[in-house]
Amino acid sequence: MDPAFPFRIDGRGRTAEAAYPDHVRDMIEQLLFTTPGERVNRPDFGCGLLDLVFEPDSVELAAALQVSAEGALHRWLGDVIVVDSLRVTAEESTLRIELRYVLVATGEVRTAVLEGSVAP
Repeated sequence: MDPAFPFRIDGRGRTAEAAYPDHVRDMIEQLLFTTPGERVNRPDFGCGLLDLVFEPDSVELAAALQVSAEGALHRWLGDVIVVDSLRVTAEESTLRIELRYVLVATGEVRTAVLEGSVAP
């Protein structure tokens, strides 16, 4: 078992744990929501999603985020997952990321849907 994200204490008073597939999804979320420069020893870790959240909603925003997310997933989690499909859509004030990936260790196909609000 791996530590759960966000970090918390379980009912036994120990670090909460997550099953491997859930831990990988947590890593994806951390990667996509970390701004490059935020991590001291890994200044290029992250995707920049939070930098784009306050940009005006547009097709260009979705395309920029898709390229950024694909590159970050491949670079930082390429040994853990294989991205099957990544779709980023911007509708009104919502940015939606739909990710379908394969866990390298198990061959299991998983999906993750992440949404964030964008300034109009």
